[in-house]
Amino acid sequence: MQMKLITAIIKPFKLDDVREALAENGVQGITVTEVKGFGRQKGHTELYRGAEYVVDFLPKIKLEIAVSSDMVDSVVEAVAKSAVTGKIGDGKIFISDLTQVVRIRTGETDEDAI
Repeated sequence: MQMKLITAIIKPFKLDDVREALAENGVQGITVTEVKGFGRQKGHTELYRGAEYVVDFLPKIKLEIAVSSDMVDSVVEAVAKSAVTGKIGDGKIFISDLTQVVRIRTGETDEDAI
């Protein structure tokens, strides 16, 4: 069976909601990275010590979730529903093929390693 890597970029304050939704869907592991970026938001202007400056890159959270193909739809739905605020900058979800996975500790491969 095929495996997929789901990469989601979300707002930082939505992390706990998304983590809980993933746990309810049987996801056993995720990788979380603090990242910065922008899309259509194009950043925003802030005031610091009386001076205005543009923040081009906004703080985001990047989640990486390896799953079997049959879990993709439920995981994507869980992330989308739990990360949405309805405002610009809610993020994106990317789905990629995973060709091979190896668990370092045991040597298990592919779905056994997930």
